Amino acid sequence: MTLDEYNAFCASFPHSTYVVQWRGAHVWKVGGKVFAIGGQNDGQGTWVTFKVSEIAYDVLKDQPGLRPAPHMASRGLKWIQHTSDESVDDEGLRDYIRESYRMVTAKLPRAMRKQLGIPA
Repeated sequence: MTLDEYNAFCASFPHSTYVVQWRGAHVWKVGGKVFAIGGQNDGQGTWVTFKVSEIAYDVLKDQPGLRPAPHMASRGLKWIQHTSDESVDDEGLRDYIRESYRMVTAKLPRAMRKQLGIPA
């Protein structure tokens, strides 16, 4: 997945917002909460970071092309960084980003979900 494809996919989610922060990372949020972070690997392609369940984290963290997300995992958060297509192809990556969005929206306060028109 290219960075442009990543950004276009994340932009397709309802109420998603985009900001460049943290040293040029392409950060996607919903209700002010991050659901995906992407960037370029010095000429080696795109990396994408996404939130996962505890079970998915335990399964994915040691797979080729995946790793615990720097700065997130060190704080005990269950986020995975995709650095290559060795274990997860583009369609699989889209599935993980979609699930990350779902997990983040589910944790938004009820009033925020109502304001955004997201089912409770």
